[in-house]
Amino acid sequence: MADRTETEKRNLAEALAAAVRGEVSFTAADRALMTMDASNYRRVPMAVVAPRDAEDVAAALRVCREHAVPVVPRGGGTSIAGQATGVGVVLDFTRHLNRIVSLDPAARTAVVQPGVILDDLRAAAGAHQLTFGPDPSTHSRCTLGGMIGNNSCGSHSVAWGTTADSVRELELLTYGGEQVRAGRGTDPTGAPTGLPPRLRDGVKALVDAELALLRTGYPALPRRISGYALDALLPEAGTDLARALTGSEGTLGVLTEATVRLVETPAARALAVLGYPDESAAAEAAHTLLPHRPMTVEGMAADLVGSAAGLPKGGAWLFVEMGGASPGEAAARAEALCRAAAADGTTDHALVTDPAGQRALWRIREDASGTATRLSDGSEAWPGWEDCAVPPARLGPYLRDFRALLTQHGLRGTPYGHFGDGCIHIRIDFDLLTAPGIRRFREFSYDLGELVVAHGGSLSGEHGDGQARAELLPKMYGPELVAVFERFKSLWDPAAGLNPGMLVRPARLDENLRFAPLPKGPVPVEFGYPHDNGDFSAAVRRCVGVAKCRNTTTGPGSADVMCPSFRATGEEQHSTRGRARLLHEMLAGEVITDGWQSPEVREALDLCLSCKGCRSDCPVGVDMATYKAEFLHHHYEGRLRPAAHYSMGRLPQWLHAAAPLAPALNALARTPLAALGKRLGGIAPERPIPALATETFTHWWWHRRRTTGAPYPASGRTVVLWPDTFTNHLSPQVGRSAVRVLEAAGLRPLLPPTAPLRAGSAPLPRRHRPLCCGLTYVSTGQLDQARAVMRRTVEVLGPLLQDGRPLVVLEPSCAATLRTDLPELLPGDPRAAQLAHSVRTFAQALEELAPDWRPPRLDRPVAGQTHCHQHAVLGDSADRRLRERAGLTGSLTGGCCGLAGNFGFERGHYEVSVSCAEDQLLPAVRESAPEAEILADGFSCRTQLDQLGDRPGRHLAEVLAEALGEGESAGAGGPEGEPGVRRG
Repeated sequence: MADRTETEKRNLAEALAAAVRGEVSFTAADRALMTMDASNYRRVPMAVVAPRDAEDVAAALRVCREHAVPVVPRGGGTSIAGQATGVGVVLDFTRHLNRIVSLDPAARTAVVQPGVILDDLRAAAGAHQLTFGPDPSTHSRCTLGGMIGNNSCGSHSVAWGTTADSVRELELLTYGGEQVRAGRGTDPTGAPTGLPPRLRDGVKALVDAELALLRTGYPALPRRISGYALDALLPEAGTDLARALTGSEGTLGVLTEATVRLVETPAARALAVLGYPDESAAAEAAHTLLPHRPMTVEGMAADLVGSAAGLPKGGAWLFVEMGGASPGEAAARAEALCRAAAADGTTDHALVTDPAGQRALWRIREDASGTATRLSDGSEAWPGWEDCAVPPARLGPYLRDFRALLTQHGLRGTPYGHFGDGCIHIRIDFDLLTAPGIRRFREFSYDLGELVVAHGGSLSGEHGDGQARAELLPKMYGPELVAVFERFKSLWDPAAGLNPGMLVRPARLDENLRFAPLPKGPVPVEFGYPHDNGDFSAAVRRCVGVAKCRNTTTGPGSADVMCPSFRATGEEQHSTRGRARLLHEMLAGEVITDGWQSPEVREALDLCLSCKGCRSDCPVGVDMATYKAEFLHHHYEGRLRPAAHYSMGRLPQWLHAAAPLAPALNALARTPLAALGKRLGGIAPERPIPALATETFTHWWWHRRRTTGAPYPASGRTVVLWPDTFTNHLSPQVGRSAVRVLEAAGLRPLLPPTAPLRAGSAPLPRRHRPLCCGLTYVSTGQLDQARAVMRRTVEVLGPLLQDGRPLVVLEPSCAATLRTDLPELLPGDPRAAQLAHSVRTFAQALEELAPDWRPPRLDRPVAGQTHCHQHAVLGDSADRRLRERAGLTGSLTGGCCGLAGNFGFERGHYEVSVSCAEDQLLPAVRESAPEAEILADGFSCRTQLDQLGDRPGRHLAEVLAEALGEGESAGAGGPEGEPGVRRG
């Protein structure tokens, strides 16, 4: 719609604003958020409308019709074929039209609006031991409207079929404004029920004229999703108009309400994981398991899952889920299947009955749509041939031919998917950035289309045709049936106003590629982006739109963090995907035209907590915390920064200067003058100022070194204990406790000096600028200062760590910064990599260096939260094992505390900060037993609990030190001449 004049756009905006009660946006940010779905394609809309109800939808259609503007209905935006992108007005159903209107357990039906998230329907139905059968891997964020538009399926389709099998009635509006109530059956004229006169007569005439073609033109297979399902209108098929419209990709009508079928869920499930020598063997075996009535038959090969724990011996696996009325029955059915499969050549098998173990294995499968976008060598891989399907008995031969075709074109990919239904998912390493690569993409697509048809298959087995495959529909159906599709489209949408370019009269499959407007060369940046060869564009391209960041909950038993700001606001721009889309458009320069100075990107990143959750939880490893720091660096380069960047971004400097005045400043913080200080510093007025330590940890350490003479154990290993800013100035008790525990475990903790060591130098001066990891500078995008303090840290610690000494870091956010940000900001310094490699958490150091030490037994439950940076970067397995050895039972929650360093202290962030805390942390603490130990290793987490909760949290080191009691330390002295040790 780029050829529209500004006057025409203004007139459209005024007309929509006057007619629609929901939100109408023509802003660059909102348009940028809708340019892409989870496909290879990109189209820029004119506007985004979030209708409040069906009347709003009708009003929007009327205005768009009067202005000859096309309309694209959109749900969660997880479509893989491009059908959720468009150049006109995008109707966003996720904001308002997202209710479960009714649920009838007796009839096993539900009435839903198009924006309902699948998992929300499944949760509501689950209260009655029911569920919605189709369950694509995006079930936590995809919408029912999108599933109906694409005829989605999922892993349980061998048991419960496709979405078309679960649809009973659809209420739609055509582009012309006609109301349709599509169901099953005919009216007295023999036409499908629920149609207005024009459509009733036209549809009946078309079907009557093409009976022979409709009866012979469709392949018979369970996953035939491509094209219009006009064979559902045959009399012998029950004249099922609802089924015929399911999978029409928003090209015929706009869905406003649907009545869907629910199915009974088994009381218990058991998961059989069958190992096979290779992918072909697994594919050949899959259809032979169907007589056992499995609920799933999912296939994966070693090139996708790697060395995932819990998988039996083999080069490929089938995940086969069996249901039963009891755990024993489910397990017995699974065991019988394993015995039958073993007779046909499995290499090994595993039977998983534990729900947590099943969830862990299913997560491997569900994340595949993202993890498959990066091959084992880091190469990018893309959709486009994501889900073609063949008859299940043909899957083995088809996969062999498919692999051969990949080799012929010099391409690679990792097939996986719904082997029991003959449906294969794959991401292929297409080069979609250069003209030769795009030609190869097109040539391969044509060749593969012919291969699929030769095996009796469907171009799409789940995600629809969209732009990715619609051009090839004549190969599958022949020109005569495709011409019938076009006539059907013209009947419903004579103005071609609904999702033009999809299914019929499609755009070419190599047009509108999302990468075309991106810079052709690397963008100058500060971080090294080692996983993307230093290319910021490639880093941003990581986001393929699968939208796991749009999960509204983290799920039972999950430790996931991503994405706390989206869960707090529900806004797309505050999801990891939304921010990545805005960065993509910033680099493209078409919608967002200000580059690094973009206010749209700045606003979206403002509520990013830099929790790093996406670094681990995003299936493709999008690292928004790093991208935010990069953006802030360029955005404010040479410009005045927000006050909070000076007050909290340079916190280590202020705390060092304030240390001698701690008592006076603490008293001042309790006076009315504190409000003025917070206002000047850009600090939220709701936030109390944390008290400064009257004795810093380092002061205590060096005083103790001067006054004690107790030697270390001769056999103890030396560790360098990092005196981070937060421990040193705000929580010195954590450092003191850590020293006690490390010494009790037979280790020799030493603090680093605070200036570079020089051979033959005099004793180092006492008063000197402290070392710093650079965390606060990174989180506020002050990367020049961050690099400066990091260089100094590397210079000081380099000599101490050359012999392999570990660097024990008590504050998880500082440990994560030293582990990842430091080497990525100093990519050319080998000492930075050495330092990063030396970092150990408190629990990791004890487990690795004192494996025989037995911690004191506490025998009490725990509650609290694993620090988000520890979850994302460092892992908490050592912590869990240490807690278990100490008799601290139970699990910590996932998520983010919401304070997140400077974030929760910054003015304007308080409400989101509190909402994040209320997501998991505060409820978990409130619901914990009175005797539970509240654990929070991060200073931010403890501060959030202090300020918002009624039970304080402690670092694990504090808990263990208290249990050790007095006199159990191994001493604090050390031999003279220890290299790198500052003397008193």
